[in-house]
Amino acid sequence: MPDTETWLRPSLGIVAGVTLLRLGLLAFDRTDLFVDESQYWLWGQDFAFGYYSKPPLIAWVIGAVTAVFGDAPFWVRAPGAVFHGGTALILGALAARMQGAQAAVWVAAAYVTLPFVAVGSLLISTDTIMAPFFAAALYFHRRLVTGGGMGTALLCGAMAGVAFLAKYAAIYFLGGVALAAFIYPAMRIAPRHVLALLVAFGAVMAPNILWNLNNDLTTVSHTMDNVGWLRSDNPLSQLSLMRVAEFLASQFAVFGPIMGIALIIAAVRRGTDKTLFPFILPALMIVSGQALLEKAYANWAVSAYFAGTVVAMAVLMARPRLLRASLVINGLVCVALPLLTMFPQASLGRDAPLLKRYLGRADLTRQITAASKSLGPVPIVAVSRDVLADLFYTGAHSGLTFLSVPATGRALNHYAQTYPLSAANVGQVLFVTSIPPVCDGAIPAPVIQFNTVGGAYDGDGLAGYMIEASCLAPR
Repeated sequence: MPDTETWLRPSLGIVAGVTLLRLGLLAFDRTDLFVDESQYWLWGQDFAFGYYSKPPLIAWVIGAVTAVFGDAPFWVRAPGAVFHGGTALILGALAARMQGAQAAVWVAAAYVTLPFVAVGSLLISTDTIMAPFFAAALYFHRRLVTGGGMGTALLCGAMAGVAFLAKYAAIYFLGGVALAAFIYPAMRIAPRHVLALLVAFGAVMAPNILWNLNNDLTTVSHTMDNVGWLRSDNPLSQLSLMRVAEFLASQFAVFGPIMGIALIIAAVRRGTDKTLFPFILPALMIVSGQALLEKAYANWAVSAYFAGTVVAMAVLMARPRLLRASLVINGLVCVALPLLTMFPQASLGRDAPLLKRYLGRADLTRQITAASKSLGPVPIVAVSRDVLADLFYTGAHSGLTFLSVPATGRALNHYAQTYPLSAANVGQVLFVTSIPPVCDGAIPAPVIQFNTVGGAYDGDGLAGYMIEASCLAPR
């Protein structure tokens, strides 16, 4: 392995430059927090070892940052660029150990400009929070199979455990360890080191497992909801090779087209180092299987591309023109995306803004809270998770009460679980809905029709109705 200084200084310069530029452009971002981002912020206001739909690390990070710097959207999202910058340097260290100093610099530069990294530096997500810890687990695993001791095994397991606290997809790492040992003798770990790795992993992730056991397996249940065929009576009834093709095609947008091609070349070409493929293939194969049975989102296999970046760059370094083209294409995406958030009304010839789903959320909250105050104030009740998410974020300092329509059966979102309207709520409430309510056999007239033109709720017909809480409360 080369001297750290020979690759770290140039890598740090590139990564720091890109990260600072991203943070500078993020300050001019004019989009609203998306529903997931607002929910993560809300979770971060109360420390717990688990939350309704995700493990806790993203809430801890956002809660810590906003406690120090404030609750502005910039500070909710700022950790994204920093976490991805750290991931780039960790993957550089992995590449330095495997391929040398030059590879380390190119890997750091390539990772920090990947399309999914550009998106993850604008919108905070669990993938982003998982990234540096998954990458660190890969790094310590490589050290472990090349002579590392008990301390390295413990660090490897601990990093995988922290990654698991960010996103359950980190479990793919353990699958990669097992698959690598099965295929490649050189990737096998001494039994005592395997035990140490698993003990460290279990110790770190145990609080979240215990939280789930004490909270009706809430997060696990939501994960099963996302993988809907698990709850289906006939999961083979909707098989679709087209969805698989669409998912695989989307990966070229996630990873970058030339990086994706380089990864395929590395997979099929003889003589390439394939020892990282056990950390690439499980996520791609499992999510492809999900796509065969039901819809799969493009980002569900992101964990494949931490190791994938190192493998792809080993191919591209031997092809300088392709390497330059990849950095140019991905770099243009990195510039275009933050610029688009500075001009979010841009439609580029479409009927609606390209970033429509990130617009109008805060404005709707301001309309709703103003209506509530003019009417009493009165508590605000909604059924939409999107509406509730921004009410709690944008309306946090309004002094108003926000409640969800209670669930019939298992709560299907955090707000129905934690803030449901109950029989104890009496009097009138402002009910925000797109479907006129029926109360005592009558349909009341709306007291306000909200203006949602050009934003996320355009065409939804959201209105406010003054009705008795008893009309919505469980009976």
